[in-house]
Amino acid sequence: MEFSIKSGDLRGRTSPCLVLGVFEKRQLTAATQLIDAASQGYLGRILGKGDLDGEAGRTLLLHEVPALAAERVLLVNLGPQDKYDRKTFGKAITATLSRLNETNVPEALCALPASPPQELDLYLAVRDTVTKALDQDYHYEITKSEKKPPNPLQRLQLWISDPEESSLAKQALRHGLAMARGVALAKELGNLPGNICTPTYLADEAEALAKDFPALKVTILEEADMAKIGMGALLSVSRGSRQPAKLITMHYRGGKKDAKPVVLVGKGLTFDAGGISLKPGQDMDQMKYDMAGAASVLGTLRAVLELKLPLNIMGVIPASENLPDGDANKPGDIVTSLSGQTIEILNTDAEGRLILCDALTYCERFEPAAVLDIATLTGAIVVALGHIASGLFTTDEVLAGEIQAAGERAFDRAWRMPLWEDYQSLLDSNFADMANVGGREGGSVTAACFLSRYTSKYPWAHLDIAGTAWVSGKAKGGTGRPVPLLVQFLLQRSGEL
Repeated sequence: MEFSIKSGDLRGRTSPCLVLGVFEKRQLTAATQLIDAASQGYLGRILGKGDLDGEAGRTLLLHEVPALAAERVLLVNLGPQDKYDRKTFGKAITATLSRLNETNVPEALCALPASPPQELDLYLAVRDTVTKALDQDYHYEITKSEKKPPNPLQRLQLWISDPEESSLAKQALRHGLAMARGVALAKELGNLPGNICTPTYLADEAEALAKDFPALKVTILEEADMAKIGMGALLSVSRGSRQPAKLITMHYRGGKKDAKPVVLVGKGLTFDAGGISLKPGQDMDQMKYDMAGAASVLGTLRAVLELKLPLNIMGVIPASENLPDGDANKPGDIVTSLSGQTIEILNTDAEGRLILCDALTYCERFEPAAVLDIATLTGAIVVALGHIASGLFTTDEVLAGEIQAAGERAFDRAWRMPLWEDYQSLLDSNFADMANVGGREGGSVTAACFLSRYTSKYPWAHLDIAGTAWVSGKAKGGTGRPVPLLVQFLLQRSGEL
């Protein structure tokens, strides 16, 4: 879908369809008032019949509105004006796109961003419109024999009331497009089945991204390379799989030559059966999403590359499968990590932290400004936070504030969880430096505590996205989260916002 920013006299704008907002009790937005006045109260008379009454998201399509150049007008119910918030705005945009596609118009002019909720400025209203529209446009098709035809709506113009704000709106458009394309990539990778999206496939995807964007440099460590430097924890997980593990490193140098990089580390378990500690069969198919952290890193880097942010940014993806096999990890096995610390594996289904700990140690050589790891790490975080917020763990107050602010701004929220020293003793082992699990209680916290033991040499934060990376049920599919949060975080660091 193509987007553009328009301003000027809304009444004289030609378009197959003009989109306007209406609040509960037939209260008109400023843009809708202009059109109503031009049509000598036509919209008000139509609304008086009650056809648009009801909940937010309802729509009413009108033809040949008097004194208007547009062929059609689509009125969208925005709900009560005093309860008009970002969520309702998103609902209205989604409803608009659905109705426009049903109407089979190739192009539309949308005035909704010109009247955003109080919590949104023009920049966010435009950006949210773009990301919502492209999210609506996404369809998974790779493994389907019948492809869905493209949506009829191909061009969406966004009208703003003040022409002097055009540059801000165009910046929002540019950021929104990059963010949405990054989300789409993360969704697509997550939705692929495990027999296609293997560790090798992720490595190939990174190299394909570098081919499209030459500013990205990619290095792939094979199992022999990892064995040579001592990545015993990561390699222990892949022993049960026929698919070789990969350590994927991507480097984008958009900042000053001597500037330390921000490093994003994404868990890349392309399928997780639990190993010898086998998961229950129900819903195991969804364990293809255990590489959503890796997908989010690739999606975020795609957005960064499109925006050419003035930062040095790295992506590190430890990629593996976790399957039962005669050579797989066994409960009670002890492995030695790249850091030299030994780990007693009490549960082979706590494998994500085993591949991440070696990747986090590997990050030391880059002397990072900050490291964020992103992982579908624990079911416990779903119990704690449900599917609304990702779990945020860090002891760095500055980094915590940056990430939480980015999550709020991107509407891809994270909730800070404790990472207190009190929890560390739960990982004690009689036979190794630590155990890989600390019991059922506080499972997401002890998982973060485990990772923290490999991050003492740089500022670090951990995002547990097990509750937010995909949805189940009839609408099953990847969400692309937390790409919006990560892109927003990097935009803030770059000084573009």
